[in-house]
This record gives sequence, structure tokens and C-alpha cells, in this order.
Amino acid sequence: MKNALITGITGQDGSYLAELLLEKGYRVYGLWRRKAKVDFGSIDHIKDRISLIYGDMTDAVSLINAVRQSQPDEVYNLAAQSYVAASWDVPAATADVNAVGVTNILEAVRLAKPDARFYQASTSEMFGKVQQTPQNEDTPFYPRSPYGAAKLYGHWITKNYRESYGMFTCSGILFNHESERRGLEFVTRKITDAAAKISLGKQDCLTLGNLDAARDWGHSKDYVRAMWLMLQQEKPDDYVVASRETRTVREFAEKAFRCAGIELQWQGSGIDETGIDKATGRTVIRIDSRYFRPAEVDALLGDPSKAEKVLGWKREISFEEMVERMVKADLARNS
Repeated sequence: MKNALITGITGQDGSYLAELLLEKGYRVYGLWRRKAKVDFGSIDHIKDRISLIYGDMTDAVSLINAVRQSQPDEVYNLAAQSYVAASWDVPAATADVNAVGVTNILEAVRLAKPDARFYQASTSEMFGKVQQTPQNEDTPFYPRSPYGAAKLYGHWITKNYRESYGMFTCSGILFNHESERRGLEFVTRKITDAAAKISLGKQDCLTLGNLDAARDWGHSKDYVRAMWLMLQQEKPDDYVVASRETRTVREFAEKAFRCAGIELQWQGSGIDETGIDKATGRTVIRIDSRYFRPAEVDALLGDPSKAEKVLGWKREISFEEMVERMVKADLARNS
């Protein structure tokens, strides 16, 4: 039986990864922070099958203790300040967790369990102002947010520990991946939750920012499988994980509202654009400039050829199915 330690286990990816590892017979340990109110997040349904260890990414001693206690064969670092928009409000805190925190956990592994295999959750936001399309492992980085910049440090320090100490460290450059477990602050879940509530008469209107921002969206359940596959290889390396498709926020909204029984019709342009319920003529989507980023990432499109060839990874959940699953889950929650 292998041991695995997951940081960020209570989040979307952490919960799907924990399920996958439990299915494969792993003994799963999860790092979680002490809070005034106990909150198991997305692992509430499997919490009795996981050993949770208190710790914090900004506290190196707690991470060393967590590694010593769990004696992991594999470490998955998914902990992060994961909301890009908030990184402009808390840039230093974002760096503490997303950059320095990666060094802390790498040092903990190096000191307490150097033969453990290590996965770092990198991100397509590191490409930012894209220098080529599609983006692959050789595309130059140009982050456009404190989040992206901090993640880029985490990405490079992971590579540095691989080359400096001979550790088995990998980074997965994951493009946007969503699910029914996505937090409500993220635009995708904000859209699906609002579509469900509006269709049920529990909300009047949804406010969004840049409808033309385009992303490469996949489902988290597919992407955590790629994380696991990276740590099963003979040699450590970095991989782009993506869907090869790009959709705008507008397209995501259209699909989500259609799943909730509302056909959208657009009127106006820019910040004056509105989404109209075609059947009733009522405004269900408005634009607010407050939701625009200070520096926008206009479009991301990933090329997962290396992951498909080397890892044998294949995306199984389509964009349409992902949105449908999210809307159905939110309809059920709000009914």
C-alpha cells in the first residue's frame, strides 16, 4: 500500500485526487489548516477514509512534521491562494503560499522523505500574455497577475529541486478545469449557480465582467488523473494538460443557461452588453466593469500532445458534459 500526502485536499482537485488514490488502494493523508469552524470542504463524504494532519504552507516546521508523519511515497502540492482576481488584493499573501510555500514543502520532502515523488500544481496563467498559440511546454511564460507570477516561481523552484538534488519532482501545467465542486467565487460556478437560481425564480440577474475572455476548459476529474500519471513515470518531467479547445465566457454562459432552460439573446456591446431571456425578454445578465481584471489574459489554448503521448492521458469529459453536470448539480442544490 502506497502513502500519499495531498496539500489543498479539501478543494476541488484535492477531493477528486483523494477519491482516485483511494480507489487505487493508497493510504491518503491530507494537510489542512486549523480554523475556528471545522470545514471539510469537498471531502466531507470521504473524510473518514483520510488521515488529516494540521499544517500550513507558510509554516515550514508543520510541513516537515506532516511529511515525517505520513511518510509519503507521493506528495501532491495542490494548496494555493487559487482565486486569480483576489491576488491583486492580497499579492503578498498569494506569494507566501503560491511561491514560498512551494519551497517550504519541497524542503520538507528533501529533509524528511527525499525519495518521495512530488507533484506541483502549475497553471496556464503562467502563460498570461501568450507568446504563441497553442501553448505547450516550450512556450515562454508571461504572467499577467500576482497569482500567475507566484505560480511561476513555484514552477521553477520545482524544476530547480529536480536538477539540484536529483529529486523526482514534476509540474503539471494545467489549463482551466472546473466541476460541480468548484467554488462559487469562480466565474464558471458563478454562472452555473446563477443560471440554476434564475431558472428556479430564486435570483433575478447575474453580473459578469469580460465576456470575451477565452479559456481552455476541462473537467477536474480528468485532470487529477494526469497528476497521478506524472508520478508513475520512470523519469520526472513537466506536462501541459489541456483540452485543445477554447471557449469564451459568453459561450460558457450560453451553454449553462441553455442547460437551465433559458435561451440567451445578447444586446448592446462592451460594458453596456446585456443577456436577455429570449422567451420572456427580461435581462438576466449584466456587465460590470468592477469585474474586469487590471491586466487581462485574453485567450488560452493548450496543446496536451506530450501528456497524451508520454502519459497515455486522454480527456474523457467534454466541455458540454462538464457544463451540464455543473448546472444539474446546482439545480439540485437550489431546488
